Amino acid sequence: MHATERERLILDLLQARGFIGFQELDQKVDASPATIRRDLERLAGEGRIERVRGGARLAGPVETAAADRPHLRGVPFHENIARHTAQKEAIGRAAAELCHPGEAVIIDGGSTTLQMCRHLEPLELQVLTNSLHIVSALLPQPNTRIAIPGGSVFREQNIVLSAFEDDGVSRYHASKMFLGAEAVGRHGILQSDILLVQAERRLLSRADERILLVDSSKFTASAGHLVCGLDEIHVLITDDGVSPEHRRMCEDAGVRVIVAG
Repeated sequence: MHATERERLILDLLQARGFIGFQELDQKVDASPATIRRDLERLAGEGRIERVRGGARLAGPVETAAADRPHLRGVPFHENIARHTAQKEAIGRAAAELCHPGEAVIIDGGSTTLQMCRHLEPLELQVLTNSLHIVSALLPQPNTRIAIPGGSVFREQNIVLSAFEDDGVSRYHASKMFLGAEAVGRHGILQSDILLVQAERRLLSRADERILLVDSSKFTASAGHLVCGLDEIHVLITDDGVSPEHRRMCEDAGVRVIVAG
């Protein structure tokens, strides 16, 4: 890839989000890490970007605006919460039944994972979550311990995300992680925003067992960025609308499928 092509790709990625991590650049730019660093140093020297820990961000007013109004791609939470509510409630109830008293778990933000919360009070769990909706749902439970990672609040999803590695997640270990998805396909679990993908990957690395909570409509949706492969998921909880084809796809990948009634 020519230098001008690399620079254009780097700037396009930064224009979309305001910040990009070096690890993602290494995956997306067809060049060696040393070449990418030289590109970043050159762009920083020209005043077009700023080097920051772990990556780069846009320089000047554009970056400031992005930081003041963090925004995630995808459907806003207030729209998602009203979709397939009966199915999500059943999935959340089934997910809570997999938890054991006193367990340390991770509950990723989402309108389906939120439905677990009302069933958790007797279990006295330790919960790490990046969702302020889930924090609010768990606060009335005096024996549920709650932790959140560091980062910025994204208002559309009411979620806390960080573009950096040092968000506190590395100091937490859980027996289970419960996560949702924007879409599920043969390649795996998908989300439309790369910042959300990076945060979810960090959380996945901190749990022994990964449990996916999605209603059956997610098998026909599409999204752009891969969170993990199906073979990295241990359990899928979905509703009885899941097609035999999609259920078989998951089971062939070694996923235990639970259909919530």
